[in-house]
Order: sequence, then C-alpha cells, then structure tokens
Amino acid sequence: MEEMEEELKCPVCGSFYREPIILPCSHNICQACARNILVQTPESESPQSRRASGSGVSDYDYLDLDKMSLYSEADSGYGSYGGFASAPTTPCQKSPNGVRVFPPAMPPPATHLSPALAPVPRNSCITCPQCHRSLILDDRGLRGFPKNRVLEGVIDRYQQSKAAALKCQLCEKAPKEATVMCEQCDVFYCDPCRLRCHPPRGPLAKHRLVPPAQGRVSRRLSPRKVSTCTDHELENHSMYCVQCKMPVCYQCLEEGKHSSHEVKALGAMWKLHKSQLSQALNGLSDRAKEAKEFLVQLRNMVQQIQENSVEFEACLVAQCDALIDALNRRKAQLLARVNKEHEHKLKVVRDQISHCTVKLRQTTGLMEYCLEVIKENDPSGFLQISDALIRRVHLTEDQWGKGTLTPRMTTDFDLSLDNSPLLQSIHQLDFVQMKTSSPVPATPILQLEECCTHNNSATLSWKQPPLSTVPAEGYILELDDGNGGQFREVYVGKETMCTVDGLHFNSTYNARIKAFNKTGVSQYSKTLVLQTSEGCNFETQSAPYSQLVDIKKLLAVAWFAFDPGSAHSDIIFSNDNLTVTCSSYDDRVVLGKTGFSKGVHYWELTVDRYDNHPDPAFGVARIDVMKDVMLGKDDKAWAMYVDNNRSWFMHNNSHTNRTEGGITKGATIGVLLDLNRKTLTFFINDEQQGPIAFENVEGLFFPAVSLNRNVQVTLHTGLPVPDCYSSRASIA
Repeated sequence: MEEMEEELKCPVCGSFYREPIILPCSHNICQACARNILVQTPESESPQSRRASGSGVSDYDYLDLDKMSLYSEADSGYGSYGGFASAPTTPCQKSPNGVRVFPPAMPPPATHLSPALAPVPRNSCITCPQCHRSLILDDRGLRGFPKNRVLEGVIDRYQQSKAAALKCQLCEKAPKEATVMCEQCDVFYCDPCRLRCHPPRGPLAKHRLVPPAQGRVSRRLSPRKVSTCTDHELENHSMYCVQCKMPVCYQCLEEGKHSSHEVKALGAMWKLHKSQLSQALNGLSDRAKEAKEFLVQLRNMVQQIQENSVEFEACLVAQCDALIDALNRRKAQLLARVNKEHEHKLKVVRDQISHCTVKLRQTTGLMEYCLEVIKENDPSGFLQISDALIRRVHLTEDQWGKGTLTPRMTTDFDLSLDNSPLLQSIHQLDFVQMKTSSPVPATPILQLEECCTHNNSATLSWKQPPLSTVPAEGYILELDDGNGGQFREVYVGKETMCTVDGLHFNSTYNARIKAFNKTGVSQYSKTLVLQTSEGCNFETQSAPYSQLVDIKKLLAVAWFAFDPGSAHSDIIFSNDNLTVTCSSYDDRVVLGKTGFSKGVHYWELTVDRYDNHPDPAFGVARIDVMKDVMLGKDDKAWAMYVDNNRSWFMHNNSHTNRTEGGITKGATIGVLLDLNRKTLTFFINDEQQGPIAFENVEGLFFPAVSLNRNVQVTLHTGLPVPDCYSSRASIA
C-alpha cells in the first residue's frame, strides 16, 4: 500500500488529508487548506451580480482565467488579481508540494467555530491546486462542498496499517504502548493511564475493555457517520441524481434543484458504480502487470547494455590494435625501402668515386708522360710517338665527356610519403551504423591493373577492401553516356568483373561501382575514366606470335591528351593540352590522360623547341610517379632521356644502353608500349633507338614526359605502329 500514499496527501500542505472536501472538478483538498487558498474577487464578479445580470448558470461560477490572470504561467503557481483594489497584496507562500498558498485577505475574526463553520470572506473564489480551475463560492462558502468520507476511511485504515504498535492516547510526553482499548470511550490506554483515567468503578465499570489488536478490528468494523446533504444538513443522502452525478436527499427531490432530474436508488447506484470501478480496475491491473513486465525488460536491458558495452569496447580496441599493427608493418616496409635506397645511393656514388679515381690516375699519368715527352729535344724521336699521344689525349678527353663528371646519384632521397589520405581516413574513422542493424558494405576498390578498353568495349574489375568484415550481396556498376551526362546502371550482380559492349568509339566514359546488402548500399568508388578507341575495325587473333600475324590488326588505337590535373604545377599547356613546356629550369613530369593495361599502343612527340641541349625524357609511368625530377629517377617510371648526341634508358635511377644519335628541333620521338609482349620500345625519326628498352612491364601505365623550359613538345596519338616493328613482329 506504500504506492498509494501520494493519493492520500493533500496537494497544498503535503500531509494526509484532514476533513477532505470534494471540489466540483472531482479533486480533493483539506478543508483548512481550502480556506488558506481562498482569494477575494471584485463585486462585479460575485455570484449575486452574475445572477442579477442573468449570466449565472450554476451555484459555482468558473472564472475566465485569461481575463482574470489568476494562474501565472511565469512562475507555475497562483497569483492574486493584478488590477483590482480589493486584491490581496501580501506575498504568497509555497506549500510543501510547491503550490502557492495565499494568506487570508483579512484577519479572521476571533471565533470558536470549526474551520467548516467559520465564515469566509465575501465574494471569495478558490482555484483547484491540481487542474487550476477557478470558481467563485456562493453564500454557503466551503460548506457547499461535500465531504469525502470514503477518503477519510481509507486514510484511517492506511495509518492504522502503518502503525507498528498501538500507542496510548493519553500519555503526555512519550506515548507508551497501549495494553487495552475501551470500546465505549474509543480510546487506547496504557496501564498507568488506565488506572488513572479509566478506573474500574462507578459508571466506567460497565465499559468493555478489549486488547488493542481487537480494538483496532472493532474500530474498522464500526459503522461510520452517514454523510448528510450539503443543502439540507439534517437530511441523509437517500437517492442518486443521474444528471448531476451526486447523492441527494428527499428534500432535494421535492423542493430543490433536483426535482425534475432522473434519480435512482442510492444502494443500486452504489453497487453499479462499484462494479464499473472493478471493471475499470481490471483493465488498469492488466496495464500495471504489463508495466511491471516492461520494467523487468528494462532492467534486463541495463544488464545487456553493460555486457554489450564491454564486448563492443573489446572489439573496438581489437580493431584499433589491428590498424596500429598494420601501420607498424607498413612502417617497417617503408623503412626497409629507405634503407635500400640509402644503400643503393651509397653504392652508386662509391662506384663512381672508384671509377673516377682510376680514370683520374690514368689521365694524370698520361699528362705527366706527355709533359716529359714535350721536354725531349729529339725531333725525329718525338714525331715517332706524337701522333699516337695526340690520339690518346683526344680519346681520354672524350672519355671525360658529358655525363662523366655529372653525379650519377643525387643526395636527396627521391621518396615522398603521402600520408594525407591516411590521416584523412583516420580523422573520418567513425561508427557507420549501430549494432541494432547490420552495417552496409565497405566501398569497393577498382582494380586499375585489370581495367581496360578494347575497341568499343570496356572491362572493369573491382574487389572489396582487404580489411572489410561486412559481406556484400552484390554490386552496381554505373557508366555515364560518354558525354559527361548522368550515370546509369549497366550491371547489377555478384560478379567482380564486367565487360560492357556497344559503347561509342572515340568517347570518354566515367565509371563507378558500389556494393549493397540487405541493410543498404555503400558509397561510390572513385570514378574511373575510360577512353574507347577510334572507329577502327580489327580482328582479335588467338594465334601465337610465331605465326605470320599483322600486328596492326591487333592494335586498337587510342586518342588522348596530356592531363593538367596530375601534372606538376610548372608545366604549361596549350593546343588543347596536346603541347607542353615548362616554366622551370628543373625537369618536371606530365602524364597522359589515358592509362593502358592491355594491348599495343603507339604515340609520338615532336620537338617544337630545343635550346641549350637539355635532356628531355620520354616513356611511361605509374599514376603516382614523382613529378619534380627527371622521368626514370624513381621506380615508378620507365624512360629514355636524350640530348643532341646520344640517349640512355633509365628506370629507378639506373642508366643503361647508351646509344648514339640525339634530337634537334623538329625531331620525332616514338613510344611503343606492347603489353601483349610486355615490352617498351623507343623510336627517333621513325628509326628504333637502341634495343628493346624494357621487358616484363606489367600493370597500368600512363604516357609520360619530363622536360624543362628549354624544351617544348607536341603529342600525336591514334597512330599505327612503325612498319619496322610490324615486320619484326611478323617474323618473330
């Protein structure tokens, strides 16, 4: 019954109801508390003035809250009228329950009447502390409200059930435990008080004394006072008015306002309402049972949340540790590469030092010998050896020619670690979706090495990220219209490779891929640009190279230009990005827009300007090649650099195959990338320059050039391979 205690306490004083009365809004309030919160109204708002004007419709007149501003929303309490001279100006106080209690408008006159019978101020109103409805009292005052005898009985039983032991009611200081109860006096006594106040003689001898527990039961079973009518105080309630929903007496039916209303027997309505209340309680009991079960569920959820939190934290720590381990492994790999580069640089420099030291020693010895020969005075003897010495001197001088006194290795490490994408990914590392539902798949990764175009077809390949733990049920491949238009779906399925046929020739398509599962779709992958061939019809040959095959029929020509987006900032573009030069004296790299991973491809570059004998380089490179050094300095480029006299092949800063024959203004450099045979070959003015430059080249390659401000070149694409190469392929 402890949960019921709040129902038994007055909202004003916060204590158990004492002589509770029922307001017309069906809420209860102590009779004394009701008197404390009365407020005096202006004469114009009194019931008498309303009845006189014909506006009164009931004994209780509700106020217009908006007009009177009785309830203040600013402080969520009760305030006095703010615009009337008769309004009380004494500040209100708060009750224990937070309700503002008004002091009386005037000091109450000295009286010995009970609070119910004491007169109330004229034209008073009362506001319900729970629903805030206000009403003006009539001439009966608080006596016009019925008393809640049922609530009194419930409070009495509750207080008796809460008492651990019955106490004597006559002890002045600390009450002792009661030993008996007098049924006639209805008083509990301890032994000393019984002997002093209730001696067993005279009239008191006839009183019946019972044990306290029995007295408690008899008190509960004793009939309660019958409630009387509020309009006719000497009459008991005998009927029930159905229209007004209240008990009435017979005088109310004969001469009161209920004479024309429908009435029913009080006992019958009592049983009917008890039955209705019981039925309503059954529904409420079901809701209470559901609420208890729900609370059990919530408490179980608390435990489950704690367990899941520990599990999730452990999973998160494991994932972060895996990232840290992967980063440490990658760190070790990168450090190994740095050490390898360090050893390589030292070896190259030390070899060059050793070579130059030997050569310098030989040159110095030849010089000293020649000086001694010059000192000889024998003409015939001198002339016998002079021609040979002169040739040796010139030959030695040529050996000290260009490139010999140039360091083969720079002191700077040609390695640049781009960690910005990884840092950005770490900063964006977040929870994709809570565990209540499965997360979406990770974004697929396009495998550039396996993506290619063939005539008017495009083949794309992709895969899930290596560390992805969420499986994908399928993939959606989208292509635009080849003219920069909207994307459209061209494939939906579980495969990770797709060939799209029927594309336009000589068109640039944008492709992207995303994964999906039951939860949703992933983000799009990076967009891949695909260039289809110009409209040349060719046949695909499956015969081996040992047979007589026209290699031109195996070639799908490609049209492309230089790519400003990936080039060094010092590169200057013109002629629709087909002509490039540089603003710097240092070598800078520029790539073509199209990458190749399959087939045979040939393009040419013409030298438009060539000043001061620079060393431009031509070849192919990966997309992440270094852009601020000569092409071929790192392991991401395969190139031929050439001056006005000779050329060299270079990859990973290794120079090989020096070949006589250079370039001048107007020269043409050809680059042939044969990915079918995995070779790279160079041409100068339609003649092959040296042997096959590089073999076993695999992967995705972009056309590349490095130059400085002394060189300007123009790109020519969509060309057939040179005849000399076709002839060699036919007889290979």
